[in-house]
Amino acid sequence: MKILVTGSEGFIGSHLIEALVKKKYNVRALVQYNSFNSFGWIEVINDNAKNKIETVLGDIRDKEFIDSIFKGVDIVINMAALISIPYSYKASKSYIDTNVLGLLNLMNSSISANVKQFIQISTSEVYGSPKNVPINENFPLNAQSPYAASKIAADQLAYSYYKTYGIPLSIVRPFNTYGPRQSNRAIIPTIITQIASNKKNINLGSLYPTRDFTYISDTVNGFIKIAEETETIGEIINIGSGHEISIEDLVKTIKKIMKSDIEVKEDKARIRPREGEVNRLRADNKKAKKISGWEPVYKGSRGLEKGLKETVEWFTNLDNLKAYKSSLYNK
Repeated sequence: MKILVTGSEGFIGSHLIEALVKKKYNVRALVQYNSFNSFGWIEVINDNAKNKIETVLGDIRDKEFIDSIFKGVDIVINMAALISIPYSYKASKSYIDTNVLGLLNLMNSSISANVKQFIQISTSEVYGSPKNVPINENFPLNAQSPYAASKIAADQLAYSYYKTYGIPLSIVRPFNTYGPRQSNRAIIPTIITQIASNKKNINLGSLYPTRDFTYISDTVNGFIKIAEETETIGEIINIGSGHEISIEDLVKTIKKIMKSDIEVKEDKARIRPREGEVNRLRADNKKAKKISGWEPVYKGSRGLEKGLKETVEWFTNLDNLKAYKSSLYNK
């Protein structure tokens, strides 16, 4: 089976293609074109795995290019997207261009290539702030940021192609994935790198929201299980740990792991608009287990602490830490 992975150079994408190679899949990895010939996080993965990946540079916004890379592809896992919520406040059109119109190109190429399955990677942000938790796949969609709106639009576009053209589609909604290689725009690397850089204070935004943090290997295994199970076609599936923790308690847990007594300072630049903040996220993951057999290995508070220890260990390696600019908050 040949699997095309878009957004392969990113945090989750690099872990995913590494896992796919280990399972003997043929992987074609699409990396966004850049003049530096940089393959992102693909460059740090195991050399043995790296040499088995077919890497191509391009852009999902280019229809002719996308048509050219679909030859021989059986499964598509679309992870190409702009994902930073704060930046979507400033560059909304870019999110529509990439997350929606880029997906349109992939959908049309999938029809021509007669792919066996198209997996659209969505996000838990499409649910907004729910009235209660855990959140199952039937919860109403509620965009509280331009990013979330673009992902809702993408999901609906993909689903319309499933209904209209019969594209064998699965929509996957991962909750807050964390682990090695994650960018500093995310809360866990932000906390860890600031502590590791010996700062006097941690600059953070709101501490009251809760999130369902899912370790990277669990998320990747969920994607692969869904790709390997035909019953997932036509379905929307949550991938989340099912455990909820506030940002305030997350900070306390990481400080304990890192043996730090650093103080938290509120940074107004990092606070989302009040009506734009998603207050709670906790996944109902029963459907994923029922139709694909997936369930998280890193479960509950113990699983979270185990995953955080592994994440701290990676980030505090000086060779890894130097790739991060902990003092820079880039919206």
